[in-house]
Amino acid sequence: MSENKEEILANFQSISGIDDVGEAFSYLEETNWDLMAAIQRVIPQDDAHSPMDDLPPPTLSHQFLSNNSSSQPNLLNNFSAASLNCRRWENSENSVSERAFAPVASTSTDAEIVDLTSDINLDSKSNESNIIIFNIHYNQQVYTIRLPSNATIESLKSKICDVTSVPTCRQALRGWPPAKLQDAQKPTTQIRNLDLSTENELILIDMTEEGFMDFENDEVTRRLEKTFVLTIVEQPGGQPFKLNFSGRTTVHEVKTSVYYVTEIPVRLQEWTGWPIGCDNNSTLAQSGIGLNHNFILSSSESIPSLSSAVPIRASANAIAIDTDSSADEFEDASDFNTCEEFFTDSLPSLVPTRHLISNNTDDETTGSIEFVENYVKRFGEPHPVFFTGSLENALNEACHKPASERKLLAIYLHHGESILTNVFCDHLMKHESIRQTLAQNFVLYGWDLTHESNKHMFLSSVTACIGNTASLTVRNTPIDKLPSILLIGKSRLSGRSSCEVLSVIHGNVGLDDLLSRLIEVNEMYNEHLQVEIREEEERAARHQVKAEQDMAYEETLQADMAKEAAKRQKDAAIAAERQRLESEKAEEDARRESIRIVAEQSLPTEPIDTESNITKIRVRKPTGEFIERRFHTHNILQDLLNFVAAHGFIIDEYKVISSWPRRDLTSIDPNQTLQSLKLYPQETVILEER
Repeated sequence: MSENKEEILANFQSISGIDDVGEAFSYLEETNWDLMAAIQRVIPQDDAHSPMDDLPPPTLSHQFLSNNSSSQPNLLNNFSAASLNCRRWENSENSVSERAFAPVASTSTDAEIVDLTSDINLDSKSNESNIIIFNIHYNQQVYTIRLPSNATIESLKSKICDVTSVPTCRQALRGWPPAKLQDAQKPTTQIRNLDLSTENELILIDMTEEGFMDFENDEVTRRLEKTFVLTIVEQPGGQPFKLNFSGRTTVHEVKTSVYYVTEIPVRLQEWTGWPIGCDNNSTLAQSGIGLNHNFILSSSESIPSLSSAVPIRASANAIAIDTDSSADEFEDASDFNTCEEFFTDSLPSLVPTRHLISNNTDDETTGSIEFVENYVKRFGEPHPVFFTGSLENALNEACHKPASERKLLAIYLHHGESILTNVFCDHLMKHESIRQTLAQNFVLYGWDLTHESNKHMFLSSVTACIGNTASLTVRNTPIDKLPSILLIGKSRLSGRSSCEVLSVIHGNVGLDDLLSRLIEVNEMYNEHLQVEIREEEERAARHQVKAEQDMAYEETLQADMAKEAAKRQKDAAIAAERQRLESEKAEEDARRESIRIVAEQSLPTEPIDTESNITKIRVRKPTGEFIERRFHTHNILQDLLNFVAAHGFIIDEYKVISSWPRRDLTSIDPNQTLQSLKLYPQETVILEER
């Protein structure tokens, strides 16, 4: 009951305009929490002149349901109603949020009560008994709508839209039976299944951004699992295409996906058709659009050509039709609805290539070259200079040099599925300061992690060239943090001279932050390099002095030392070769003996001559000699191969050939029986070296 009271209190305050909670609470207590009674007490019903009487009555549509017919608004009508009416009523001088609701007595004038009975064909009194009457309280007026009992909630909302100009996407109806509240939120529910009386009182609330976007939280939760089909017309060409999204997709994610189809960057996208109250963080389930919704999309660079037909106004969160635009102008831009052949759920030909390296690339050098070519094609000029070659070559170019020539290796990690890629490459990597800093102080190497095969190749190379720590860093970087730049350096920062990751810069950084990070790491690295540079210079000086002192001595002993060294080298080479050959021979003998023993132990017991179902198989050696053995016919070919291997003829080195038909028994299934291979009652096979 506490939850119901909170809901009634919120409704009462929003309708009556009473902001003081205590005052609103007292009115509800006096009427025993009867919402309608409390509203009538606050705003008495009389015949006094209402300010609303001076407003023209809303234009009514005359397309209503009868018992024998039904109407389904087409895609274009939904688009026009949901987009135009959302703006026309919002921007009027007396908006919904500024008007107080006043119930109207049954004696109100025709301008206050809209009776639609004349629009329904009633053939008899029995038909009239199936009519359900709805008194819709909205904006200080009561609109009476009569519908047959088999009409749906969608039909009711369509009628309400006709008489109130409140789009169906923003209609919140209160007053349904509590037990049927969930069913009343479903558009396909028939009103006869809602336990309604012949005449019912409903309160209509316009879900604008000022107040009631959270009214249907349960419905929003259900819509999260739905699939939304968005039909988008790209202007000025008027080319329509259709995309499917889940209800959990945000508006920003929709815009990013559309960028891949249209190549219009998100910052330049101008949209028509989003309901008011949406922002980039809103999900489609929260936005208020239908499961099938239509939009017009244009680029801000081409707005002048579009604005002549459809005036557009933009905000930080949404793009909407200007309130001065007419419905005819908007509908002219939506004639694509009749061209179903243009609709498709998949548009592979329109989606630009997201990856920069093809799947299963042959090697790192080929992938690196392809990366640079595709990077330039996709993001254009200017662009930073990338090193082409393998990661090992890039590491040698940057790190494995004398300290005075050494640079940092910057590894740019790309991923085509990351939403940060376009901003990072189009803005940050093109900036002159970034390009100059990378060119002067770093060797820049790029790789694409979009495909798993290429990612595994790169991780193996990182492990081999840099170490496990760097490999784990790359592996554990989530897609939403890519692109990333790994800064690799060789120094004695940890007490040993090796290459390691000095810093990782993720793609969710700004220009200033990226530049400062690059400069900071480079300065820190250069400070440590100065120590190594001084040590190298001192070491070189000592070597020079020692070389001058020893020069005379070296000249006298050089010949003898060279001769002795050559002799020792030759002896060592001969001994090493002898040892290698002996070791290889011993290993090979041990391997062959192991195979022979295993094969011999695997042989089944040899049957005697008197047993039935036996076969005698003779094996001719390469020397011309024969070995033979008896087998049961149900023994398998592997038993015969084991018999051959047990006599020292390894199957890897020899083939077993049957005489007729001639075939290589080592190349067929070894689990087949000798009987199935027709190697009975006797057979001769030949051993041949491979």
